Amino acid sequence: MWILRTMAAATAVVALAVGPAWSAPRPAAPTLAVAAPDAAGFSPERLKRLDAYMQGLVDQGHLPGAVTLVARHGKIVSYETFGKKAIGGAPMTKDTIFRIYSQTKPVTGVAMMILFEEGKWRLDDPVTKFVPEFAHLQVYKGQNPDGTFITEPATRAPTMREIMSHTGGFAYGLRTDQPVEKAYRDSGLLSSKTQAEFLNTLVKLPLASQPGTEWRYSVSVDIQGLIVERLSGMSLADFMKSRIFDPLKMTETSFWVPPAKSDRLAALYIPDPKTRALKPADNFMVLDVTKPPAIASGGGGLVSTTADYARFAQMLLNGGQLDGARILSPGTVRLMASNHLTDIVMTAPDASFSPAKGVGFGLDFAVVTDPARDGTLQGEGTYSWGGAAGTWFWVDPKNDLFMLGMIHILAKEIDPALAKINDDAATLVYQALVDPAQ
Repeated sequence: MWILRTMAAATAVVALAVGPAWSAPRPAAPTLAVAAPDAAGFSPERLKRLDAYMQGLVDQGHLPGAVTLVARHGKIVSYETFGKKAIGGAPMTKDTIFRIYSQTKPVTGVAMMILFEEGKWRLDDPVTKFVPEFAHLQVYKGQNPDGTFITEPATRAPTMREIMSHTGGFAYGLRTDQPVEKAYRDSGLLSSKTQAEFLNTLVKLPLASQPGTEWRYSVSVDIQGLIVERLSGMSLADFMKSRIFDPLKMTETSFWVPPAKSDRLAALYIPDPKTRALKPADNFMVLDVTKPPAIASGGGGLVSTTADYARFAQMLLNGGQLDGARILSPGTVRLMASNHLTDIVMTAPDASFSPAKGVGFGLDFAVVTDPARDGTLQGEGTYSWGGAAGTWFWVDPKNDLFMLGMIHILAKEIDPALAKINDDAATLVYQALVDPAQ
């Protein structure tokens, strides 16, 4: 869970594919089967501590509302709602729709791996094989007195593996404390209106580092979305719908919220930096999800419900299939959830991931490589990610369980009580798991 603490604010909003029309309301996604906690190895009394913790965050004003879901052995053992969808509004419900931001990234990763299984790309292919526009990338070296960049040519093209593990050298623009990150923000890259505009802007920006030398959260997953389009001949949204959402009966997940469902969308808030009181979010991260986007973000554009995303998580935990619908093979899921970072990346100064921290990075997931060093009760091999509005999930193959938490707070790290909500939730789930051998 370490990476969900450190990357809570880093989420993409760039878009790369035309979305389909989602006009008519569809039936709600089927929920997973339910089991009593003790039948799945949990202490019911101890598991209630998770509910008390979440309710406390609501009662103390840190959250307007939340939904949590814990499942083991393919069955839900805890599925609770807390608070309201909006301050002063209607109660939170299990079918509330959330902006999941970067929890879109694992979905895009699955889309990529579907095409990987079809032999359309390999991990060590240069990305220029599919995006030739990247043939002449430059790398940041410093700045001239007038503020212009000093650059050098990239020694080689980033590989597909690096694009999927944020080690290709690209930046994001979600922060402004570094020159390249600020250049990404100032360029308007994250508000590009077409694929061509996105690529034309991106190729003019320098890489933050030479490919393969550091881990840096980046626009790489939006690049993946573009590659999915080019390899499949479909828009990213259509590909996800036909190859992932429809087979998994994820009827509530898309890139926008139709009018018939608008009353179910959770309002978005942000803590005031000074008072920490919640106020309506109104910064550049707030996407208009009331209409189909001109281009859909592979890095952070999806909306979903708890039940829908639970089906996605259970599919992964099942080794790529759910209810007879196979999306990926077990081996492909294991490949995604393996650490793909090199020793060079993991021993770099200020490395985000390292053996000492007990966390690596796979293909669009963070991966626990050493639970003791990570300071977590999660099993070795647990993989996870979260979204900018505070949503999070993890999948633990060793203990055959997953958790999903849905909240609606941007920049939650401003509030110390929310900054570690993922870790606190993990501890409360695992302290209740009294029979892990089941």
